[in-house]
Amino acid sequence: MGMEISGRSHACQIAGAGRSQIVAQIAGRMLVVSLISTAYNVGAGLRAAPHASSSRAASTAVSMGMDISELIDDAKKSRLEHLEAQAIQSLKVAVDQFEKPVFPNAMIVGDCVITHLLHKIDALKTGKVKIMVVDTFHLLDDTMPFLGKVEDKYGFEAEVFGPAGLESKRNLSPENFAEYDKKYGANLWKEDIEQYDKVCKVEPFQRGLKTLGADIMINGRRRDHGAERAYIDIAETVPVNGGLAKLNPLAYWTLEDCFDYAAANGVPLHPSVERGYPSQGDAKDTVPVPDPDGLSGVQGEAGSVKWVDGVWTGDKAIWLDYGCERRGRFVNLLNKDGSKKTECGIHVAGAEKTFDRDLWDTSKAVQTLAAPSDVESLTASGKEAVVVVYAPWCQFCQAMEEEYDKLADASGLPVYKFRGDEEREFVKANLNTQSFPTINYIDASGKAIKYESEDRSVGAMAEFAKSGGKVAA
Repeated sequence: MGMEISGRSHACQIAGAGRSQIVAQIAGRMLVVSLISTAYNVGAGLRAAPHASSSRAASTAVSMGMDISELIDDAKKSRLEHLEAQAIQSLKVAVDQFEKPVFPNAMIVGDCVITHLLHKIDALKTGKVKIMVVDTFHLLDDTMPFLGKVEDKYGFEAEVFGPAGLESKRNLSPENFAEYDKKYGANLWKEDIEQYDKVCKVEPFQRGLKTLGADIMINGRRRDHGAERAYIDIAETVPVNGGLAKLNPLAYWTLEDCFDYAAANGVPLHPSVERGYPSQGDAKDTVPVPDPDGLSGVQGEAGSVKWVDGVWTGDKAIWLDYGCERRGRFVNLLNKDGSKKTECGIHVAGAEKTFDRDLWDTSKAVQTLAAPSDVESLTASGKEAVVVVYAPWCQFCQAMEEEYDKLADASGLPVYKFRGDEEREFVKANLNTQSFPTINYIDASGKAIKYESEDRSVGAMAEFAKSGGKVAA
């Protein structure tokens, strides 16, 4: 029997040259630490005196199994000590050299490690680093309860941001779904995954950074995630607030390092790792690895590979091989170009831009329909017009702002805007809207005729309007 992926969980320019130089020096400092570690943290099995007799060869051969085991254990211990020192050094740069460090925590394995490291440098209880969590209202059942346990253990309270306009900051009960469904629609992710990402992930993420005044963002991306992350460095700069520093303290770790570190240091991990989930995302598109239907790319019994209290069950390589941590994520999700989805949109180029104003807010040509009653009055007036249904956070609406502003002059018709993300049921029923933007020609009878083309140039839109909505571009 096939596995059904449920729509949602049912539980319910771094500023200033000085900073730039400091962050730029991190890699060099890490190299020195690495060389020192390599020179002095040699495996126990290699610590024999330099002039040891060759007569020991036989006994060495007999005890080789023990020696190799000691060598491996010592090497792992030395590696974790080095990686910890490297990550802590970079985190101290964030704490000491920046005023408002923010750590967006998704509670995946690497994020749990970073939380522990921040605790070790006393950055959580003191509030020196703010923990930010994006609640998509579609997370796994135990994600938000797990956050509560982590808060209790380390003595902090996370700042939680969810889809705009919802009163519930933490979706801990099914009743909260109705609030989301009324505003955004239960099937938004099925109808338009890019819009879903904007509403539930990117916009809350941007709003969180702005609200907290972040001047450096700490995150858990690593090179071994592969794809877009394969060549990231420990420090980057992103275009927010004139230049926001981005710190990747685990950039050079592997997933195995993260699990080993968690086991050695008692770091609590998301309970789903005990059920076979190597990475934690939305319930609607996250499956264990392997899974019965092979949706993750690996077919097998769910939970046959898992990590429980520091002990592996099954073939851990299925999780730990390069680029495999997120193979159970974004299942059956495609980008608009048909490629497989590998990012939620938060960490792609330009996603950090905070859009904090309404569209056409200073326009003299585009008139505002503030409420459904205004739309009804317009359609009952007997006048022809053009109405765009939009959402200010939508990148496609943002992209057409300039061209639509010219439409009144080009078409000779009055041009209006209506914000649809706050009135989803109304715009679906009355303005042909399934996604944003949706442009409608309103004829003299009040009928709304949808513009079906994605060519949002003023010439194409004007031709549609002047033809009375008869041009199929």
